[in-house]
Amino acid sequence: MVLVGIVGKPNVGKSTFFKALTLQPVEIDNRPFVTIEPNKGVAYVRVEDVGPEFGVISNPRHGFIKGKYRFVPIEVIDIAGLVPGAHEGKGLGNQFLDDIRKADGIIMVVDAVGATDEEGHFVGPGKYDPLKDIKWLEEELDYWFYNVLKRNIDKILRVAKIEKRPIDREIAKIMSGLNVNIDHVKKAFRDLNLDSEFYDFDDELLFKLAHLLRIYSKPFVIAANRIDIDPDLAEKNIERIKKEYPLTIPTSGYAEYILKELDKQGKISYIPGESDFEILKPLSEKEKKVLDFIKTNILERFGSTGVQNALDTLVFDVLKYIAVFPGGIDKLTDKEGNVLPDCFLLKEGSTVLDFARKIHEDLAKHFVKAIDVRTRKILGKDYKLKHRDVIHIVSSK
Repeated sequence: MVLVGIVGKPNVGKSTFFKALTLQPVEIDNRPFVTIEPNKGVAYVRVEDVGPEFGVISNPRHGFIKGKYRFVPIEVIDIAGLVPGAHEGKGLGNQFLDDIRKADGIIMVVDAVGATDEEGHFVGPGKYDPLKDIKWLEEELDYWFYNVLKRNIDKILRVAKIEKRPIDREIAKIMSGLNVNIDHVKKAFRDLNLDSEFYDFDDELLFKLAHLLRIYSKPFVIAANRIDIDPDLAEKNIERIKKEYPLTIPTSGYAEYILKELDKQGKISYIPGESDFEILKPLSEKEKKVLDFIKTNILERFGSTGVQNALDTLVFDVLKYIAVFPGGIDKLTDKEGNVLPDCFLLKEGSTVLDFARKIHEDLAKHFVKAIDVRTRKILGKDYKLKHRDVIHIVSSK
């Protein structure tokens, strides 16, 4: 399952953002270091469901259908807040980064209105520049990678020399715990004009390598959070941040959580990621006031709360995942009668054989052919899948 890490400094609404994604109860307070143990949960990316194309209503085994969308589960983890110098032991240190070592990508949550200083203490809207947070958070992530490389580089070089192994492969092996693979290392080596037999790594070069490995193995989007505190100020700051970091998404974890909770209670109908909601039951005066504020200042102004958009952007646009549905030529149900019960997330460029293996190893082992359920075209094992393909796998067993 895709794993997304949520990082940021203390007191920027990370826990509320996580709660809005997962609806899991977490401790929330307006003070630094509320989160110490990582919060782990399930969130959902949004895929336009294929059921309506076939005139059926899908019944997912995992996830759910809402409106025209299927919400496909992924894992998210919210770690304790970082502060500048965490790699030197400041704040609570950076040991919590190990909780996201296997993360495919990161959502970096920052305070869009700059109401908290670099250590997460409240100073008031406009009193701090959120762009600074992005800079030092990137640096802390780089130092995390650098320290792992630094601890192991002598061993890497020694093994490579004695056993005559390529250095890039030895680095990939050591860094695999951080989700680094050989392609990441080869790409970094090309950027630095290094070859697989280069042995002269000083600290400066090692840090550059760590930086590139972090970029390639832990790409991120920025959730410019708390836009609800001061939408005007948030908009100005976000416009400035986007000049350096285009993948910056205005978010309000608070608004998303309120909308999802009221939807859960049956008082409104709300589809995550949408720009509106429908009132279904009588609301209290307080609920009306809050919803009026969210509709006017968040949904109409920014287009959505941004929370779902941040997740979808990371998974589909940055990490380049696609959604693929297993389906039969003659029927779209499984043996229990569930309609289009499954939807799998695979990397862009995945083949039909990769898809078969994702469903079950035996399907790949005994693969005969695949069929595009829409067109009924026969596909070979090397056919590269497209987003929202519906594929029937034929095996010899």
